[in-house]
Amino acid sequence: MIKSNNQIKKNLNKKKFSTEDDHIHIVKNLVVHCSDTNDEKHLDALDIHKMHLSFGWDGIGYHKIICRNGQIQNGRPEYWNGAHVYGKNKESLGVCLIGRNNFSKEQFISLKIVLLEWKSKYPNSKIYGHRDLINTKKTCPNFDVKLWCTENL
Repeated sequence: MIKSNNQIKKNLNKKKFSTEDDHIHIVKNLVVHCSDTNDEKHLDALDIHKMHLSFGWDGIGYHKIICRNGQIQNGRPEYWNGAHVYGKNKESLGVCLIGRNNFSKEQFISLKIVLLEWKSKYPNSKIYGHRDLINTKKTCPNFDVKLWCTENL
């Protein structure tokens, strides 16, 4: 179910992540996001990569993308700092659900898969919605992640 995206890897590899500051050392936070795009758009990791490049970033900021059909796609490698939570990227992994408000059953099944896999690798990490980890006006991921985790993990 997890799909490698060679184009994203190729573009990410253009940037040389060679310093220790570019690498995550301890994963403390697993952060759930949404793309905040129209629920009818079927975007994927490459689309998010292009969007983030247009922001002036070094490519896709998330470590995993969950497409509308539930397909899990890779973004940044887990050992590279993400670009998804201001001030917390050096200690966080980010997963992004494509859409804004009406996520599919398949997306939630895949979210469970990703979070359980990460929790098995990083058992001391905590799971947050983007809006719950830092003081922000953002509503991402537009659902109560804590409640969802209580009911589903």
